[in-house]
Amino acid sequence: MLHPSYTDLMKVANSEVEEGEHPVVNSRYSIVMATAKRARQLVNGRPTTVTDAEGKKPLSVAIEELEKGDIKILGDE
Repeated sequence: MLHPSYTDLMKVANSEVEEGEHPVVNSRYSIVMATAKRARQLVNGRPTTVTDAEGKKPLSVAIEELEKGDIKILGDE
């Protein structure tokens, strides 16, 4: 079981969406693509917002950043 779940991550990603607007994240695929892109950025040297990231895999750090709301998923616009 994944912790946090896809549903929890989708709620965090869509937390700033006003009622009546289209959600930024519609599916698990969007979460997977966004966290994979962020993990690639971390591998390429971008700084992380996670304080205890030493020894963690980049994907785990990306998921933790998303869960905490430290990074945002931008829509197509």
